[in-house]
Amino acid sequence: MKSLVILISGRGSNMQALIEAALPARIAAVISNRPDAPGLEIAKMHGCETRVLDQRSYPERPAFDAALADAIDAYEPDLIVLAGFMRILGDNFVNRYRGRLMNVHPSLLPAFPGLHSHRQALQEGVKIHGCTVHFVTSQMDRGPIIVQAAVQILPDDTEETLAARVLEQEHCIYPEAVRWFMEDRLKLSDNHVEVSNAGINNSVLYSPELYK
Repeated sequence: MKSLVILISGRGSNMQALIEAALPARIAAVISNRPDAPGLEIAKMHGCETRVLDQRSYPERPAFDAALADAIDAYEPDLIVLAGFMRILGDNFVNRYRGRLMNVHPSLLPAFPGLHSHRQALQEGVKIHGCTVHFVTSQMDRGPIIVQAAVQILPDDTEETLAARVLEQEHCIYPEAVRWFMEDRLKLSDNHVEVSNAGINNSVLYSPELYK
C-alpha cells in the first residue's frame, strides 16, 4: 500500500479530513514545525504517528529544510501533503519532491495567491471564490492545478463566513486529489495535470469535469 506524510502547523482540519476519508493509502506520519500545533493531538487520537521539528531550532531555512527532508525520507512516503503548513519551503526541498508534494490553497488559483485570499476576494468584488489543490513548485501558489472547487460570494459575506464555506470544499477536494494520486490517476506534464475517471460531487463546481 502506498503511503503519505502530512505536514501541519496548526489545527489540521484538512489533515483530519484526509485521515477520515478512508484513503487507499497509509498515513505514515504527521509532522509539525510547531510543538503546540493542536493537530498533533488530533492525529494521535486517530492513531497516527507524530513528530515535531521545531522551526525555532533552525534559524536558517536550509538547515530546517534539510532536517525536514531527512525526517520525511525516513518514512519513504509516496506523497507529501501540506495541510496548513505555514512555512515557505526552499527550492531544493521543493525540487527534491517534485510531483510528490501537494498543497491546498484557499482561492481559485492563479487568483489571490499568498495570504489573506478571502480578504482579497472580497476587496476585489469577485462573484466566485473557492479553493485549489495543486502540486507545489518553487513559485509560491503557482504549481500545476489538480482540482478546484468554487463557492458563490454572498452579499453579506465576511472573511470568516467566506473562509468557512471555502474550507468545507477544501475538505472535499483534497482527499479526492490524494485518492487520485494513490490510484495512479494523475498524469503531470509540464504545468498541466490530467485526471482519469474523475468523479463529480454535485454540491461542488469541480474542474476537471468527469472524464468519460
